[in-house]
Amino acid sequence: MSLKLAFLLALLAASAGIGLGYLLRVIISLGKKGSMELDIKQMELKAREEAQEVISNAETKAGEILKKAEDTVAEREDRAKKNEDRLIKKEEFLDNRQVDIDKEVEYVKEKVSEIKAIREKADELIQKRNEELAKVAGLSPKEAREELLNMIEKQSEEDILIRMQKLETQSEEKIEEKARHMLATTIQRLASSVTGEVMATSVPLASDELKGKIIGKEGRNIKAFERATGVEVIVDDTPGSITLSSFDPVRRAVAKMSLENLITDGRIQPAKIEEFVEKARAEVNKIIKEKGEAAAFECGVYNLDPKLLAILGRLHFRTSYGQNVLAHSVEMTHLAGMLAEELGANVTIAKTGALLHDIGKALDHEVSGTHVEIGRRILQKFNVDEQVIKAMQAHHGEYPYETIESIIVQTADAISGGRPGARRDTVEHYLKRLEDLEAIALSFNGVEKAYALQAGREIRVFVTPEKVTDLEAKNLAREIAIRIEKDLKYPGEIKVNVIREARAIEFAR
Repeated sequence: MSLKLAFLLALLAASAGIGLGYLLRVIISLGKKGSMELDIKQMELKAREEAQEVISNAETKAGEILKKAEDTVAEREDRAKKNEDRLIKKEEFLDNRQVDIDKEVEYVKEKVSEIKAIREKADELIQKRNEELAKVAGLSPKEAREELLNMIEKQSEEDILIRMQKLETQSEEKIEEKARHMLATTIQRLASSVTGEVMATSVPLASDELKGKIIGKEGRNIKAFERATGVEVIVDDTPGSITLSSFDPVRRAVAKMSLENLITDGRIQPAKIEEFVEKARAEVNKIIKEKGEAAAFECGVYNLDPKLLAILGRLHFRTSYGQNVLAHSVEMTHLAGMLAEELGANVTIAKTGALLHDIGKALDHEVSGTHVEIGRRILQKFNVDEQVIKAMQAHHGEYPYETIESIIVQTADAISGGRPGARRDTVEHYLKRLEDLEAIALSFNGVEKAYALQAGREIRVFVTPEKVTDLEAKNLAREIAIRIEKDLKYPGEIKVNVIREARAIEFAR
């Protein structure tokens, strides 16, 4: 019984605890809810205050922007009003000016009409007076004029002749003075340097030990090099260099370039020598093309055929009386251009004729005829303007001076070649003798190459072994010597060296 009571009390106590806990929870919940609603109301109030502040600021800024816009519109309206007033005043002024101009035009027309009437009246009076004078004198106006002129001419014949002679003398003096002044000014405006060509070229060496490699065993390398290039290699006691000697500047250029490349490569032997010489020839041909193009560009002469420019570039390695022909042609072109400008001639024709006047010298070793005739044929082949051909062909007097440009080219040639130190006559004769010496050797059948060496004291002739036997080579040397004795004049003696070399080449594959 007591156990049941205790259980019941415990159950009641538990129920009372549960009810009390629930009641406390409800009270706490109600307290928290009231606190959250208060926070929400505070936040809502704060948001309204911030929104009101933002709206107030926006209204203030909008008012400022609106005021600025209104000020700008007012300023523009004021400016437009001023411009409109100014345009109205200007239109009124122009209208008034037009009225004045119309009045002046009417006044001028009236004056012109009055002048025409006065002139017609004056012409009528002059005509009447002339008719009356003709009736009195018994002569027409034309007859009276002729009679008066004849009388004055008879009275003043001697004075007129003296005056004409004086004027003619003064005119010639003025023309000569002007020509001298023009030439002096032209020469002064062009101050190009003149350098004489030499017969030898030095090649620097890093050490004297290279001289032995260049000579080779029993001189095989130096002989192969001289055979391939046609120059004489002088190896002496001069430290750090060897000398290449030849009258032909193209050969010297090829020899120098190939020797420098051989020294750089280090493999100096006959096979490599021939290979590097061929490469150097190709490189020199490239230089010739570039020199021709550069000369035409410097002179302002355009639209020339590229092949013609390549022929022109060969003049870079050609000399005339010790004067570089390409440099001489460029100098002449500048002179001719200045003279043509002074004289009112065709500048383009004069400059082109001057630049190409000696182009025949680029091929005069290979083609028969004077360099003027060869040059004419070259220009005709490349369809150069006939006026240019006329300008260049008369610079040595072989053809008549058909145009003023031909006279200008001849004058420029005389100026360029006549300056002190520009040319050396003895050098030209020396080169001509060496060229003739090689030409004699090349005229014989079977001759492949011929090189004049040692200042013309030796000529080396290379023959084709298939065409010339050893016995024929000996006879050929004698025939060449006899021909040289017959055709040339020279000091001392000339050694004729005929070389016949047979080669057998096969390839192992």
